[in-house]
Amino acid sequence: MKKNYYRQMAFLGMLLLTLLAFQKYTEKTDEPFPEVTFISKSLPVESFSEFDPNELDENQWQKLGFSDKQTATILKYKKIVGGNFLSKEQLKKCYAISEEKFTQLEAFILLPETNSEAKGNSNFKSFEKKSLNITRKFNPDHLSQTDWENIGFSEKQAAAILKYKSYLGGSFVSKEKFKECFIINEENYAKLEPYLILPSKTPANFNAYAGKSNSFKSKTPQTSFDPNTLDVNGWMALGFSEKQANVIVNYRDRNLKGSFKTLDDIKNCFVISAEKFEELKPYIKLNASTMAKNSTDKKPEFKQEKTDFSKTDMNSITFKQLLEFGLDEKSAGSMIGFRKKLGGFMTKEQILETYNIDKELLQKLLSIAPLDNSKVERYTLVDAPEEWLKNHPYFKYSADKIIFYRISNPDDKKIWKFLKTKPEYEARMRLYLK
Repeated sequence: MKKNYYRQMAFLGMLLLTLLAFQKYTEKTDEPFPEVTFISKSLPVESFSEFDPNELDENQWQKLGFSDKQTATILKYKKIVGGNFLSKEQLKKCYAISEEKFTQLEAFILLPETNSEAKGNSNFKSFEKKSLNITRKFNPDHLSQTDWENIGFSEKQAAAILKYKSYLGGSFVSKEKFKECFIINEENYAKLEPYLILPSKTPANFNAYAGKSNSFKSKTPQTSFDPNTLDVNGWMALGFSEKQANVIVNYRDRNLKGSFKTLDDIKNCFVISAEKFEELKPYIKLNASTMAKNSTDKKPEFKQEKTDFSKTDMNSITFKQLLEFGLDEKSAGSMIGFRKKLGGFMTKEQILETYNIDKELLQKLLSIAPLDNSKVERYTLVDAPEEWLKNHPYFKYSADKIIFYRISNPDDKKIWKFLKTKPEYEARMRLYLK
């Protein structure tokens, strides 16, 4: 009897030790809260206008490009800080707003820079909510700043609505597009919708940028002009946007050494469409004395050959070549910097993810320029250098986990199972893995 008793006790002891050992090696370590990365579609800066973040509801935050989860986090954070954001400094601390996204929005946020400024500035106040006053049906395309204010919108909100209309090409097009204006919340849209004289659906072939291009047609020159004497304002008077006018001036002054020599020089500027060039052509007068003056103002230089962009690899294109194509310094610098952080681009879609870049112009470049990714470094999760993991934009948020898991499980398939990353994150990471 005693012998059986001791055997049973020994068995129970071994079973207990086994369970304790199993628990120790299978329990999950505490993981830090993952950093939220802004992956939603980046909106053109031209579509933004000044806004008070304390006035935005869930739908309006989403119209600014935030996902459902990010929006819920921002609104929850707003409650935590007392129901109102007091400053840009405070809003920036919300982890659902990435640094890049905050930089994009910062100039339009109607808040003091810091909390101390908010407390000491009695003149600062948020928009006052007004009820809308609508008495009859109307076409929103015909309303002025004053008209929108009379309906019940503040001065800033009215300006934002008009700016959004301008971004669409001068017309709201449809009720669908009108609803997308981030300054108009669901409640106000519900009140306005029965009175709007607009089609319900957006035409399938609608393009906001095409609308912008079409708006240039009406500004035909009345007299002849010398393109070598026009400044930014002069080109804007011909129907170009400020951004396009700056590109044209930079193209003339930097790439062509100060002057257009021939009509082809003007035609080759990427922001001047063939249609717009034909419209301007009869009025263009290239003044020989102006070109001579520009040439004598500069020191003799070796003639720079034009770049053949159809043979220029996007992983080796230089800052100067990007400027030559027509990108401004900010766009060119952003693309070169992003490429350096990645170690090289694997797909053309990645290039369009670059922040602060002229995507419309870049898409033109990508349509003709090749991309060679054969020289981009790739590793496995097991042998990837720690420094590379911690600095690479796609791996740095998972670097510590990868380094920890591969110590005891030096197998890529097992590491992936432990990481449990979202499919879209895993797809980006696998671009740089063998």
